[in-house]
Amino acid sequence: MTEDFQALDLVLEQMDLAFIGQGKHKITVEKLFSTSQALLLDIRTPEEQACLPLLFPGQTNSVHIPLNELPARREEIEPHAVVGIFCPHGVRASIAYTYLRAHGHTNVRVLDGGYPGITEMARPGAVLSTMPKQG
Repeated sequence: MTEDFQALDLVLEQMDLAFIGQGKHKITVEKLFSTSQALLLDIRTPEEQACLPLLFPGQTNSVHIPLNELPARREEIEPHAVVGIFCPHGVRASIAYTYLRAHGHTNVRVLDGGYPGITEMARPGAVLSTMPKQG
């Protein structure tokens, strides 16, 4: 049984004061959306997602995998993608972060800011700035 938790142990051992204090486990919405190979991972429940879908066509790729489905569906997450994990308060995102890191995903981050942070990217100026230039 101890071997089953070695990967989790390694992830947790990296979470010292410097790691947490510098926010190395977080990413802003703006930074995620400006990163190539970015993926927005929405881990809210289906009921939460139905109330407010997070679709950002042309801005970033996104996938909705509720936290309780993550073990069965983690193969849907590209291993080399920069993954920003979203939930309203960051608690479930932190759980998903730790889980994915323990399973070898190195470019995962908790999306900083909750709903206020994510809705900023739906403002007209943010949408316009991410659209391809026409000319």
